[in-house]
Amino acid sequence: MKFIIKSYVLGFCFLTTLSSFSQEIIEESVEVEAPKMTVIDSVKDSMKRVKLDGVAAVIGDFVILDSDIDKQFTQLEAGGISTEDITRCQLFGKLLEDKLYIHHAIQDSLEVNDAEVKSYVDQQLEGFAEQIGSMEKLIAYYKKSSEKELRDEMFELNKNGKMASMMQQTIVEEIEVTPDEVRQFFNKIAEDERPQFGTEMRVAQIVVIPETTKVEVDKVINRLNEFRADVLDNGASFTTKAVLYTEDPGSKRTGGKYTLNRKRPVMAKEFREVAFSLQEGEVSKPFKTDFGYHIIQLEKIRGQEYDVRHILLIPKVTSVAIKEAKERLEKVRQSIVDGEITFADAAKEASDEKETKFDGGQLRNPETQDYNFELTKMDPELYAQIQNLKDNEVSPVFKDEDRINPVKFKILTVTARVDEHEATFAQDYLKIKALALQEKQLSAIEKWQAEKIMDTYIKINGELRSCDFNSNWFKIN
Repeated sequence: MKFIIKSYVLGFCFLTTLSSFSQEIIEESVEVEAPKMTVIDSVKDSMKRVKLDGVAAVIGDFVILDSDIDKQFTQLEAGGISTEDITRCQLFGKLLEDKLYIHHAIQDSLEVNDAEVKSYVDQQLEGFAEQIGSMEKLIAYYKKSSEKELRDEMFELNKNGKMASMMQQTIVEEIEVTPDEVRQFFNKIAEDERPQFGTEMRVAQIVVIPETTKVEVDKVINRLNEFRADVLDNGASFTTKAVLYTEDPGSKRTGGKYTLNRKRPVMAKEFREVAFSLQEGEVSKPFKTDFGYHIIQLEKIRGQEYDVRHILLIPKVTSVAIKEAKERLEKVRQSIVDGEITFADAAKEASDEKETKFDGGQLRNPETQDYNFELTKMDPELYAQIQNLKDNEVSPVFKDEDRINPVKFKILTVTARVDEHEATFAQDYLKIKALALQEKQLSAIEKWQAEKIMDTYIKINGELRSCDFNSNWFKIN
């Protein structure tokens, strides 16, 4: 594609913060008077002057160490990202940007939920440990002395990354583009530089989910009531029961703990309603969400935040129910193939997937919010299931699963196909709008960054002074 828009990642980033002064370049291994307004506690408590060996940069009240850049390489490699074409200067520039965002996030009183970060770190480390073989191997890979040291470092990295991301989102959250701006954006692209969009498909599906029997539901509810009675009547530990019995992998390690915020809903509506109705120490009766059946214990109310623990049990699906679900969908498929009913009408009548059934089974692209899926960006599993289908041909019955349903069945069809083509305003309006919005957001971020750099105390040390940055970190007028 000749037409390229500079992408700006509004997400994963690392470490600390910034303040306001002017720019200086410092020599290696020299003593420099510490800024009077610094709040680095270790420096204030122990000395008035700071030896800057190993310090890559000083930004306001904080420092970037040479080792921080090394950590960035380690983080990328641990995430499976090749660092072969990434330079030290590029990662250093990313650290400078992150600190700028974090500083102003603090100035603007943006808050990160520590419990959410801790939960994410738990999941992250469990995933890494599973990939590498064990937690011990992971600790050795990161060259840490203990699991706690590793967790503490990952917590700080993720917390500061989240804070930087929140600041970026604050900068662009109110930016929109009008239809006229989209047209102007498209018209200024030279004809020989207009983007090429790959082959796209529209895909519809019908999903049938095996039903759980009343017997299995009653088993789960009775078990949860037993847990509740043991906690309330016998003083048993809710946390221990969650560790032993919950079927929620995201909170099992932490004893079922979540922190809810009334202003930032992140859990199912039914879950929030029950949690917010409890008093401290109270344990709810069993209730249902799309994920299964829960009981909740409210531990602590801190203003708008509620610390809760929960136990999730999922009713088992019997082999008979699985067999019946598959047979039901096979009959629906045959009716479509025989021409007795259209795929769209069958979806409305027979599909158990609420998100698509009333739209004729049409899948919506989560990135673009339209119905088109570009083949090169399509989920590989979905692509494998539809790649050989002709338009309006119905696939065989596929067995599938998701985070709510351990077993489900689906059939798919391709309702439309658009071959690879050069962008046109009418046909590709939504994609062009997204590109126009991205350019406008990037422009706003660059303007914000340029203004804040000039107001921020920055010192860059050693060989990193030769870096050629995109941003004006040397404050050259």
